[in-house]
Amino acid sequence: MRPLDLTIVILYLAAMPLIGVLVGRKQKSSADYFVGERSLPWPAVMLSVVATETSTLTVISTPGLVFGNGFLFLQLAFGYIIGRTIAALVLLPRYFSGNLVSAYEFLGKRFGKGLQGTASLTFVITRLLAEGVRLFAGAIPIKFILAHYGIHLDYWAIVVIVTVLTLIYAYVGGIKAVVWVDVIQLSLYLGGAAVAAIVLLNKLPSDWASQASADGKFMLVDFGKHLLTSPYAFITAVLGGAALSMASHGADQLIAQRLLATRGLRDGQKALIGSGIFVTIQFGLFLLVGSMLWVFNGRKTVSQLGMQSSDDVFTRFIIDDLPVGVSGLLIAGVLASTMGALASALNALSTSTVADLYQRFTHRSAEDSKLLKHGRLWTLIWAIVFAIFASMFSTTKNAVIELGLGIVGYTYGALLGAFLLGLLIKKARQLDAIIAFVATVVGMAFVILGVKFSAKTGAFIGIDFSKAAGDKVALAYPWYTLLGVVITLVVGGLLSLRHKTPAPEPEPEEEPAAA
Repeated sequence: MRPLDLTIVILYLAAMPLIGVLVGRKQKSSADYFVGERSLPWPAVMLSVVATETSTLTVISTPGLVFGNGFLFLQLAFGYIIGRTIAALVLLPRYFSGNLVSAYEFLGKRFGKGLQGTASLTFVITRLLAEGVRLFAGAIPIKFILAHYGIHLDYWAIVVIVTVLTLIYAYVGGIKAVVWVDVIQLSLYLGGAAVAAIVLLNKLPSDWASQASADGKFMLVDFGKHLLTSPYAFITAVLGGAALSMASHGADQLIAQRLLATRGLRDGQKALIGSGIFVTIQFGLFLLVGSMLWVFNGRKTVSQLGMQSSDDVFTRFIIDDLPVGVSGLLIAGVLASTMGALASALNALSTSTVADLYQRFTHRSAEDSKLLKHGRLWTLIWAIVFAIFASMFSTTKNAVIELGLGIVGYTYGALLGAFLLGLLIKKARQLDAIIAFVATVVGMAFVILGVKFSAKTGAFIGIDFSKAAGDKVALAYPWYTLLGVVITLVVGGLLSLRHKTPAPEPEPEEEPAAA
């Protein structure tokens, strides 16, 4: 690696934990650790939300999407704005009115502790699989980049290094450290992408935009793709993106915790709606870089360039064509996106474990100082679990990677559906909700793994649990969350017909003995 690039990366790796510790070192209470004493400014929380949902593979992969689908990915982002607006207006008021630290506490208040524990446990398992695999996936381009510069590290070594550095500030500083470091990291990788665009602009002919447009690389909407099998059909992308964003940003503790750390409902709503607009701009920047790379690479396809996938397009440019110093900035940005996502997962899992599971299953209500201690302890435990889980992979061809990255499709519909069941169906009881929740997870597994359509016509073929290939394809993933919500509402709604009156408020549990 060139000395200046290496220096930039080392300075970044040293600075982020230090900044995080300085920001959050004076933790006074568990509320400070979990939700920052509800004092964080909404613009910082908004940027933290965007950084949390942006992984290394997002930074690396999004520019390459232009080579196959132009700007069609932005259709999903349009749905994100709609979904987050609905979540901000419908779900957030319930969280703030209850003075909660976990999104799943709402389910506990509406249905009872049984569903709260079920939802939280589902979140923990989902986040372990999705974030653990994403941690390993983030090590893939990092290993590739470092190897090009003569630094050869195994995947497990990269995973451990990233985890340890992230743990330092997540353990000490809690949500405050995570949010402010997220802001810096987002600025770093977006700044790197902007610099890459400027470098490309100076290397391209003056009519580069006309060339890209003539090849369809600025195509923004597509009404011709099949609704059930293509994630980029307009209706599929917008409706599916809206449902997915309602679940990920309204019913998932990973994001809800940040919103609860703002100064009030209005600030939380601004942060949530603003994140949808900002992430659309972010994707637009990455796709703009991709359209530039299309012309820069002679308007050749990925296979014509001798690359294995579109993910290699931006990575190769970072390595081969960026000036000294700028490459280091982009590599640090790639590391930033991995560390930001991991820090967010650690803090959210720690909060949910303590608020939703620890006191539920131990029947203990510890004093505040002990809750703070438990929060830090679980941050450490989850960091170790993530590192071990991600280090188990030694190849990028393991089928479990696809399962881990797509696991939210099995659970997001059930999570969002449970919230909507509580809001819309007044007769629904806890048992109704739990049965509907479990039925949705099982039903979505059946749909995702077994239901197949024709790749050419989109017609239903049948039930086949073999891997989708050739003419057989699965349902387009943007539909997963929306279908899961429908299953939950239908099953829960039918079960609620057994009851003649609205559900009573859950009886408060006896105050458990102090720990």
